[in-house]
Amino acid sequence: MLDYTGLEALAAVVREGSFERAARRLHITPSAVSQRIRQLEERTGQVLVLRGNPCTGTDAGRRLCLHVEQVALLENELRRANPTLMPDGQAPRPTLKLAVNADSLSTWFMDAMAAFTAGGNELVDIRTDDQDHTAQRIREGEVLAAVTASAGSIAGCNTWPLGSVRYVAASSPAYVAQHFVGGVTPEAMARAPMMTFDRKDRLQEQWMQQQGLVSRQHPPKHFLPSNFGFVRGCEVGMGWGMHPVTLIQRQLDAGTLVELLPGAGMDMPLYWVHARSAQASLERLTQCVMAAARQWLVPPPPA
Repeated sequence: MLDYTGLEALAAVVREGSFERAARRLHITPSAVSQRIRQLEERTGQVLVLRGNPCTGTDAGRRLCLHVEQVALLENELRRANPTLMPDGQAPRPTLKLAVNADSLSTWFMDAMAAFTAGGNELVDIRTDDQDHTAQRIREGEVLAAVTASAGSIAGCNTWPLGSVRYVAASSPAYVAQHFVGGVTPEAMARAPMMTFDRKDRLQEQWMQQQGLVSRQHPPKHFLPSNFGFVRGCEVGMGWGMHPVTLIQRQLDAGTLVELLPGAGMDMPLYWVHARSAQASLERLTQCVMAAARQWLVPPPPA
């Protein structure tokens, strides 16, 4: 039988990042938090917290935290379905940890969050990562569910195709006139500054590969990890980059952004992945995610 008092302390330390903040959240002393975690570590025979600034969970610690979150979700569902059996009292609102790529957060995924939070009392804790790396977050037990570009199955998880985001390569008309006088060629692409969201972002290279525009020389790169800043950087002529059409449709219509190769878009398939053990607790969230995806994304091909 797991020690849920110790698990509650563990989850608070990992969530808050320190023993002091966890103690304030739990209304006990830091030494009591430390004692509870030490007893839990002795019982499990493993180190669960890496002391530091901030404190973080080990692999085993993160998985135990995920277990605590699933229990909280189940209790929340039980309380909602049987209010007389399990009175609400001062029960904390459960928090769902999710991993989502920045482009989804800036477009369709917020519709899913609006519908989900309007229909329940759950809170969300969203981690942002590249769509090719969000799956790792769920593999490591850091989150319960993720939007990912990884089509492969993940052990212990259910995977649902959401549809595709259509990306286009775009920049300002002045930038295109300056850097592509002789056309969009591999030689011109190698000299033209390129926008990159962060060091995990490979969309620009993937599009260049798809269009046969890769040369021996790597193009100069700007790094700008902000969706608004990324779009604005292209508008003011800093460089070119890959953008979801839904995010820059207004700029395309206004002519402040133009496609480098009109009609040469690239579709990025996305998937919704969640822990199978939490399927019942995440059913309503999954329904909200799927409904938003149907409204925004290019539909997935028939099975």
